[in-house]
Amino acid sequence: MVDTNVIVSALISAKGANRSLLRNCLEGKTEPLLGETLFLEYEDVLSRPDLMCKSPLTATEQRQLFEAFLSVCSWVDVYFGWRPNLRDEGDNHLIELAVAGGANWIVTNNLADFRGAELRFPHIRIAPPGEYLKETML
Repeated sequence: MVDTNVIVSALISAKGANRSLLRNCLEGKTEPLLGETLFLEYEDVLSRPDLMCKSPLTATEQRQLFEAFLSVCSWVDVYFGWRPNLRDEGDNHLIELAVAGGANWIVTNNLADFRGAELRFPHIRIAPPGEYLKETML
């Protein structure tokens, strides 16, 4: 599962682990999960001109790359909420999507957001893109 900050970073920079992860998703090497809340978050953040103006891609290219990413995602319906869990309520949907979709990983650049969780899901690893790629692409 790929957090919004990873997608934004991949669109802003043509290099690095974020872009490599996006490339792996597009090549079918990584299967990202997507649910309604995460989709809406992607749409919201990627529509912010002050953020996306940092991208070397045109707005059309950004949209095309994002749509290509969406096309390789597996849709997951989330029927159960795991609350309370994280300090930032806005991140709980990522845990819920990972649990509902049977994910083994949540890939994020914001590891601190997941520290101190009240509920533990030992089968779900939370890691930055570089660590995820290093461990899964052997």
